[in-house]
Amino acid sequence: MALIFSNTLYRSSRVILFAFIAAMMIGGIGCKSKKKAGDVTDTAAEKAKMEQEALEREKQRAEEERRRAEEERLRLAREKAREEAEAPANKLSTYFNAVANASSATSANQSINEALTMFASPQTPVLIVISEVNGQKDYDRPTTIKEYLNYLKDQKKNINSIGDLQYDSSGKITELELIKRK
Repeated sequence: MALIFSNTLYRSSRVILFAFIAAMMIGGIGCKSKKKAGDVTDTAAEKAKMEQEALEREKQRAEEERRRAEEERLRLAREKAREEAEAPANKLSTYFNAVANASSATSANQSINEALTMFASPQTPVLIVISEVNGQKDYDRPTTIKEYLNYLKDQKKNINSIGDLQYDSSGKITELELIKRK
């Protein structure tokens, strides 16, 4: 009887061992599948977070690009305005040099007539600054643009640079301020 009892005990311990292993496998699979399900939601949340961060980075890049484009547009507008403001002064300076360096009186007179078209009248005042101290300007005797252009023709040298131009509503020069070069 002892043999039967030990045989039964041996078989039942084997059954219990198999049942325990089966339970562990089922429980392990269940835990793994629960873990995988959690991983799926974690992965989905992580993916959503990454997509959100990518969208934010893209918005920042777009905003930065828009800001740079606006800065470039403003820089170009300032540069264009400066060039437009300097254009009459450059053109007038070219006329002054053409009159002073003319090869003949006829050529100088032609340049004078072209230069006079930029002014409101041939009697437009020309002020020549001979010195400036603490914002106080000292002027030479006032003259007119026609007289100044004839002076350039006679002297054959341009010793003054353009300081300030005043315009009327039609864009013609109404006053010219020159600065004596040293």
